[in-house]
Amino acid sequence: MRILGLSCCMALVVACARTDRDAADSAAGATDTASASTISLADLAGRWNVTATPVGGDTMRTRYVLTATADTTGWTITFPNRDPIRTRVVAVRGDSVELMAGPYESVRRRGVQVTTHSILRKEGDRLVGVTHASYATTGADTALTLRTEGTRAP
Repeated sequence: MRILGLSCCMALVVACARTDRDAADSAAGATDTASASTISLADLAGRWNVTATPVGGDTMRTRYVLTATADTTGWTITFPNRDPIRTRVVAVRGDSVELMAGPYESVRRRGVQVTTHSILRKEGDRLVGVTHASYATTGADTALTLRTEGTRAP
């Protein structure tokens, strides 16, 4: 009987502790969400000098200029000696903007079409994030993930 009583007490203590921890976690999550900054396209408007570096393996950097506007129209990326490429603003969520471009001829793989998907956030006076490149080819090298960083162009 003692074991049953002790087991019930332990179960009650554990259940109450879990409820308190869950409530504290929920309250902390609500505070974190409320304090997280939100981004507006107006914050990003202008020209950005961007460098994209592959994550692991290849270290060749890709450089381009991202031209951003205060709304979802008119966004472009421009590689050196190339025409601007229309870039779509897919979403603006919290502190991030999601962009898609392409298909267009890759600057990394001559003659291969690529579509890029980027998620960027403003961190101080920089844009930082990740770009995923999907190549229109078969085989093992159909995708590449790049760390992306941009600074405002003068």
